[in-house]
Amino acid sequence: MPLLDLRYIAAPMVKQSDGPFRLLVRKYGASLTYTQMLIPDRILNDQDYLEYHLRDLGTASDDGLERPVVVQLCGHDPQTIVEAGRKLQGHCDGIDLNLGCPQESARDGHFGAYLLGQKDWPLVEEIVSAMSNSFSVPVTAKLRLCQPSHATLELSQRLEACGVSWVTLHARNVSARRRRQGSANLNEVKRLKGNLQVPVVSNGNVREFSDLLANMEYTGADGIMVGETLLGNPCILICSIQPVRGHRP
Repeated sequence: MPLLDLRYIAAPMVKQSDGPFRLLVRKYGASLTYTQMLIPDRILNDQDYLEYHLRDLGTASDDGLERPVVVQLCGHDPQTIVEAGRKLQGHCDGIDLNLGCPQESARDGHFGAYLLGQKDWPLVEEIVSAMSNSFSVPVTAKLRLCQPSHATLELSQRLEACGVSWVTLHARNVSARRRRQGSANLNEVKRLKGNLQVPVVSNGNVREFSDLLANMEYTGADGIMVGETLLGNPCILICSIQPVRGHRP
């Protein structure tokens, strides 16, 4: 299946990455957007929740900027994730497994970054393999650093063997209370890029446009994902902004 344009990606952000926001950042330079993290169990058992997010995925614009979009799912049960993904795959261009959420809800529900421990790797492999074998759209994974950090490469190689189309690394450690403390360790992104056959997307350390170019040049990443910085400046992915239609300077 054809690979999507990964150069500039709008990250999945809970209660932020809805259709209008995705259209906004697409207009200003995002080549790809993600939905917020969706909960498979609710997709299967809460009709209002499912219909809401199907409508959100159906957000349209005259210029077609609503696509491409990747749906992000969380969870730890392969069957539930696959069944939920099947309901959504006809409305998106990829499905991502969240292996990066550090929040307490992820810890309590045993999903996101709390699946990065080596004891859970077989489960992660089972989930990703089931997704890859079940969906008609690309399967991806977004993760944080494992402990120790060099184990991140081994897990990423396992994900690659299970069929992911690309890997996104938010190169910070897992911490529910200090999830953005300090700079992202771009050396680990660089390590992944040098050892994986699938594309690698770098997430972290972008505060202005020049950071995008510096990150890509240093890591060699195939793309850059930007999250909360977009909330303050949704135009950060382009160097210049076109005048507002009808506005006279």
